[in-house]
Amino acid sequence: MLLSSIILSVGAAAAQESFQGVPAPLTVLSSSLVSSSFLGSSILTSDLPRETPGQGSRVSADRWRLELEAGALWSNRNDLRSPGDTGTQFSLNDVTGEGPWPVGRVTVEYDLDDHHGLRFLYAPVRADGFGDLRSNVTFEDQNFTPGLARAKYQFDTYRLAYRYLFAQSDRWMWKGGATVLFRDASIEVSQAGATGRKANFGVVPLLNLTGEWSFAEDWVGIFDFEGSAAPQGRAFDVALKVGYELRPGVRLSVGYRTIEGGADNDEVYTFTWVNSGVASLRWSF
Repeated sequence: MLLSSIILSVGAAAAQESFQGVPAPLTVLSSSLVSSSFLGSSILTSDLPRETPGQGSRVSADRWRLELEAGALWSNRNDLRSPGDTGTQFSLNDVTGEGPWPVGRVTVEYDLDDHHGLRFLYAPVRADGFGDLRSNVTFEDQNFTPGLARAKYQFDTYRLAYRYLFAQSDRWMWKGGATVLFRDASIEVSQAGATGRKANFGVVPLLNLTGEWSFAEDWVGIFDFEGSAAPQGRAFDVALKVGYELRPGVRLSVGYRTIEGGADNDEVYTFTWVNSGVASLRWSF
């Protein structure tokens, strides 16, 4: 539990600086909720039994898991102003539209032992389209007039997470920990030869929490999120899915994912909220 406390303390402090200059989003549950989950774990013993495959929440004896997720994404909000102190605020959805666009992610998990594990995730988010600007816009020191324009939006993330199995029963399994998110983000607007582009690469610390509920034989409910918040911005990625064990070691899941977040500072103002219906296939080996 000392390791979890150290991770949470470092993550909270680092979050104060990590949202500076973020040109796009992602947000997560309140840190107080996550903290309470970890505090609750302190009363649990460190010798939780590992369940055999096919029982309870099915924490697999296999150490490796690979999951491929794909779906369709819609944008509910994509507000932007850059530079944050002198640019014009406008909705990128006016230009790109609200979707849908294809979306996907790749997840690899590895269990170090019965309680400690790592997760690597690659999650790109892209939107591209033509539409009409509603008014004069100054973006990245370029001037645009009302009328047809093109916009490209990118928010790719690479995440490395540590997770600790802190609660397990016949039906429930909970893991929590900390994540380091590397973002590769950009927004581009072009019109009649003029192009403005805002790009940013940065690192953000997040908290993570995953729960599984085996509510019937071969069926499992899945709750997964990563995120954090600070005065400079926030990041939130949450999924609710239902999974079915096609055969031992292979799970098919369908569900809903929401990503929300952004930043507000002198360099950039940007807040985005996207939602997607997803399906995934997971192999354990």
